[in-house]
Amino acid sequence: MVRIMAVPKRKTSPSKRNMRRSHSALKNINIILDKESGEPRLSHQIDKSTGTYNGRQIFKKKTENNA
Repeated sequence: MVRIMAVPKRKTSPSKRNMRRSHSALKNINIILDKESGEPRLSHQIDKSTGTYNGRQIFKKKTENNA
């Protein structure tokens, strides 16, 4: 039994090739400086140094004596 390999019938144009590759680009990471602590963090993420998000206290920061 002979297996036949799939071969394109037409050459893919540069426009179609580039449209296919349009989602392959690397994205920038959105790092911001926190307003209260001044430390860098990802946007829409809890600030791990203070435990706050959007002005609310989400969790208490661990200290060495209560850890």
